[in-house]
Amino acid sequence: MIGTVIKTLGRKHMDVTLRSGSDYVVRIVERPGAWMDPAEIAALSGDLRRIAGLTLYAGSLTYGVFSGDRSRLEDVIITLVCRRDGTPIAFNALAVMTLETAPQPTEVLHLGLVMVDPDERSKNLSWVLYGLTCFLIFFRRQFRPVWVSNVTQVPSVVGMVSEMFSNVWPKPQGGRRTLNHLLLARHILDDHREVFGVGDDAGFDEDRFVITNAYTGGSDDLKKTWEEAPKHRDDHYNTFCAEQLDYERGDDVIQLGQMDLSAMRTYLAREVPKSAIFGLLVAGILVALRRFILPVIYWADSRTQFSVLRPWKVQGK
Repeated sequence: MIGTVIKTLGRKHMDVTLRSGSDYVVRIVERPGAWMDPAEIAALSGDLRRIAGLTLYAGSLTYGVFSGDRSRLEDVIITLVCRRDGTPIAFNALAVMTLETAPQPTEVLHLGLVMVDPDERSKNLSWVLYGLTCFLIFFRRQFRPVWVSNVTQVPSVVGMVSEMFSNVWPKPQGGRRTLNHLLLARHILDDHREVFGVGDDAGFDEDRFVITNAYTGGSDDLKKTWEEAPKHRDDHYNTFCAEQLDYERGDDVIQLGQMDLSAMRTYLAREVPKSAIFGLLVAGILVALRRFILPVIYWADSRTQFSVLRPWKVQGK
């Protein structure tokens, strides 16, 4: 892991590999469409399609990372989990959304599409697939809160997001809707529906934060019946989804929350296996260090202009 981080210190985007227990290797790749070469893109896309093929017994997906459009990989962070022999078994395609808010834009990490090989479920991978990337981004941003969003009809995911992050709305117990929640949700539904495959004809109930008729924009094959949707161990979340969502029509709930210091403590204490905490903290520190080391590398590179910090001379002039 340390070698991987050091090797990529001069790269603008994050590419981190670390172990998860003795059986899995996790790779986090930030905005691969912006820097990977065609062969690497093809290999990464092949791994994602393989996992999707194991998960979707019928049908296919046509949005986001499955669209075949390289530009779709320019604003995503892929978390890929493989067995030690290199076999891909799970991924999360987390989207980076820039919302045009005042007085300055707000970056929101959309928890995105998660797929797990059916034979590997119930292997405690949720801490990797949902929280790990947000945790590392939080470190890189010098512990400034990071907004996250989630669109789902699955009770187990609603509960996981409610318990892992801070200031989550909506959730069945506690929490409150603030003006920030409402404004961010409006921006997401106005400008970023394609990120989670919701069509223009889908409605948005601002009081309940429910997207009605949500499966008409490329995510059609992800629609589940109430019986198919995985349930949470805490029945409050199951009841919440059953009461708020029309599964026959195809509704989703959109949740907004934050990764902050409180969420980080909860994540480390409740979600991350004790054996993985040290490695995770080391990865976070190294990712944060890149934020400080990268400008030094650019400063020392006479071939590269780095904003206004150095003059640059065009060869031959």
